Amino acid sequence: MAYKIRILPRWLVFLLDLFLVCFCLFLSRSLKLNFYWPHILVGLRSMTAVVLLVNMALFYIFKSYAGIVRYTNIEDTSRLVMVNAIASFFYLAVNIFVYKSQNFFTLQVVTINFFITSFVIISYRLGVRYCFQFYKLYSEGDRVPKKKVAVFSASANGLHIKNVMNNLPNGDMQVVAFLDDFLSGSGKLLEGIPIYNTTPASIEKLKNEGVELLIFVNKIQEKDKLNALVDSCLSFGIRIQQVPTMRDWLNGKLDTQQLQNINIEDLLEREVIKIHNEAIYTELKGKKILVTGAAGSIGSELVRQLLNYRPSLVILCDQAETPMHEFLLEVQEKYKNSNVKAYVGDIKDRQRMEHLFEVYNPQIVFHAAAYKHVPLMEDNPSIAVLNNVLGTKNLAELSVANGVEKFVMISTDKAVNPTNVMGASKRVAEIFTQSFYNSLLTEAKNADDARVITKFVTTRFGNVLGSNGSVIPRFKKQLEAGGPITVTHPDITRYFMTIPEACILVLEAGVMGQGGEIFVFDMGKPVKIADLAKKVIRLAGKEPDVDIRVIYTGLRPGEKLYEELLNNAENTRPTYHEKIMIADVRQYNFAEIVKRVDKLVSSARQHYTLETVHLMKELVPEFVSNNVAYEKLNVPQQSGE
Repeated sequence: MAYKIRILPRWLVFLLDLFLVCFCLFLSRSLKLNFYWPHILVGLRSMTAVVLLVNMALFYIFKSYAGIVRYTNIEDTSRLVMVNAIASFFYLAVNIFVYKSQNFFTLQVVTINFFITSFVIISYRLGVRYCFQFYKLYSEGDRVPKKKVAVFSASANGLHIKNVMNNLPNGDMQVVAFLDDFLSGSGKLLEGIPIYNTTPASIEKLKNEGVELLIFVNKIQEKDKLNALVDSCLSFGIRIQQVPTMRDWLNGKLDTQQLQNINIEDLLEREVIKIHNEAIYTELKGKKILVTGAAGSIGSELVRQLLNYRPSLVILCDQAETPMHEFLLEVQEKYKNSNVKAYVGDIKDRQRMEHLFEVYNPQIVFHAAAYKHVPLMEDNPSIAVLNNVLGTKNLAELSVANGVEKFVMISTDKAVNPTNVMGASKRVAEIFTQSFYNSLLTEAKNADDARVITKFVTTRFGNVLGSNGSVIPRFKKQLEAGGPITVTHPDITRYFMTIPEACILVLEAGVMGQGGEIFVFDMGKPVKIADLAKKVIRLAGKEPDVDIRVIYTGLRPGEKLYEELLNNAENTRPTYHEKIMIADVRQYNFAEIVKRVDKLVSSARQHYTLETVHLMKELVPEFVSNNVAYEKLNVPQQSGE
């Protein structure tokens, strides 16, 4: 067994250092006098006394003896060199003002002594350190093989993590390599440890040398590089983990148990969108803003971002009491100087919404409230219509009646060529608000009315990472439970963007919108959900279909294989923001739409399932249901949108 090595007492280190400086003085004088003993012994006693007194004082002042010898580092060695340099100046001063003609501490002796003393004292400390490390590595108690790891980033941070990992008392990891994407560092050594580049050939070489884990110290900002590196590591069976930020270290110290798995969200994120549009401040600062669905994932992030633009009031509207309460507490804690009011209400309740507008008189509305879970809405189409259509209709009409400046509705890519009730209900809401605005515009022109009318703007985007309806939280729960991970179809794909990214684009589109536009966002490349599931498993250090099974359950009623942001009849126009486009969509007659929507809502109030779906299909001819229960209601496609 390995015995615990006691730390040397400080007084013993102190005495040992004094002995060594005296020995080095003797050696230096001997070298200067060519080891001629009669001359060496002359004045040696008084010189030794001076060396002892000077170094005793300096050792005590600078506490050079207080460090633990086995953990000697660059700070300790620097302190020793500084003490030795100060001592040398004292020797010269003593020689000038005390010995004078005897000239014992000559410049040559002092110079030789400085280098010999520095070398001996530092060498003995480093010798103890490396002997201890050798003992620790090969002692009986530490014969359990350590896991070989590589550190990404051959930087000061990477070096610090290497030192921490390799010196943990009971650590089970040994850093044996650095990885860096700066090719100029490839092939070099950092404290004796080789630096590799991030090419697949280097990753394969690391695997052949027994590396099992790659630890990220700094995040790679370029997502393409990050994904390529992670894919290379996973393909060779090397796990990926990252170091938490320093403020998250337990008691200011890092432990291997604190290493975190790379989140799949980090890999799906795109480059950070930076928007510095003064128009957003101009539009939002000092305004009263209503956010519906404020306790949801999109609504809550909208509120957080809106508060940065200093509105005079933000009204949080949601019918979910507990999420609303928790979010309100968060806002009150993080945004202490902001004016925020929580309003518990259902957008389907016309009287309650009238009360909201009368009490707070909002100037801008961000409408994020919606039922969005496709399978649930397939089984409850009347509820989808009442919430997503009637709720939007209530808010739109009240916004116009109360002089709201702008109404921004958050829609979904599932509204394009919908195959499910949820998507169709959101498309009906889009049609209503767009045609409503066009009718208001026409009336104002015909009546030569110069009053400001409410501008209706719609934004469309796909799945957001980490939202309440996202597949990723479900995958993580299934993984924690030991699997299996369920995917509906091996070929199903989806677009993804982060919640903050989606919300900043909503704000930007809302500000640039002049009324009647449907804005679509650049969602990047679609992601295959089966590949996503397998990557989630590999990032957790497990092997798909070996440790965790991936099973395919079949497409759910109303579910698409591929999502779209535009239908076949739509084209887009660019805006000044490269990630925001305007969809050119079919225009509708508002008088006809109102009749149809009222009829649809009336059917939904009676909870007539088939009739409600049929009326939705008449309103949205491109709605071709993938649900067997509703397929018989499909109407022939018409030309147009």
